Amino acid sequence: MKIAVLGSGGWGTALAMVLLENGHDVTLWSYNPAESKVLQETGENPMLKGVPLPAELKFTADMACVAGCGAVVLATPSFAVRETARKLAGLLTHGTILISVSKGIEKDTSLTLTQVIESEVGEDFKIVALSGPSHAEEVGRHVPTTVVAASRDQAAAELVQDLFMNPRFRVYASDDVVGVELAAALKNVIALSAGVCDGMGFGDNTKAALMTRGLSEIARLGEALGGRKETFAGLAGVGDLIVTCTSMHSRNRRCGILIGKGTPVPEAVKEIGAVVEGYYAAATAKALADKTGVEMPITEAAYQVLYHGKDPRVVITELMTRAKKHEIEESWV
Repeated sequence: MKIAVLGSGGWGTALAMVLLENGHDVTLWSYNPAESKVLQETGENPMLKGVPLPAELKFTADMACVAGCGAVVLATPSFAVRETARKLAGLLTHGTILISVSKGIEKDTSLTLTQVIESEVGEDFKIVALSGPSHAEEVGRHVPTTVVAASRDQAAAELVQDLFMNPRFRVYASDDVVGVELAAALKNVIALSAGVCDGMGFGDNTKAALMTRGLSEIARLGEALGGRKETFAGLAGVGDLIVTCTSMHSRNRRCGILIGKGTPVPEAVKEIGAVVEGYYAAATAKALADKTGVEMPITEAAYQVLYHGKDPRVVITELMTRAKKHEIEESWV
């Protein structure tokens, strides 16, 4: 199949390599023509150091490359998804499957990224969200990886399975698009918070508690917004949460470590040198929690640290000394 991957960061490049390995005709699109030229001339993506790019991979900065494609992968940062989808709308061939692989929630609208794409290209195109525990650095090095493809259309989700699956990249199908996308976006807030705890010198006990209770509040919000609780116990939920909270590949965790060590938030975000999705997701998650009335104490604490300069040690103490709770909220009812 002819496939265009829009976004030549580490993730877009790694997925382009998976598709190419599976025998597809793949073009990797860059927003910046100079970046496309560097990839072509050097045969390596600076975000995937040491991973040679296949000679068969095509490079371009012309979005007209999507014409005639059976599938288009949108792999831009979340803030660029709407602009990319808008430019894409008039160029698509009827029947093209759109695959959203970015993780985030649009800041001003609180829409998930597949909803953003649909609002720009219309309802005539089938859209699939691909997500899960999948560092680009590891996918690029052929490390076995498992993700989930979610769509309201079963045939579209199963087509994406067929496009990507091989002995090192396994894809499960799901119809819970809302749950998969919310899990992908909201876990970045918890990962950033986990990094803050690491930066302050806390240990495994703290991180385990943060991840467990963080997942609990993510699932509460996700369910309130139409996702299914079991999705948050799956690859897009707990799977992605584990990998993002524990790995130094995670930009969110690395940013949190800097903050925990005392680096001012704006400097920490800038020092990472790439988009820290958890920083933006914290504001959106708080807005959604306020709107739905869902209690999200960890997300609220992260928001106060990130946007109001509150001391992380103070918010940790406040979280630890909250009123007593039952772990399973429905117990003894």
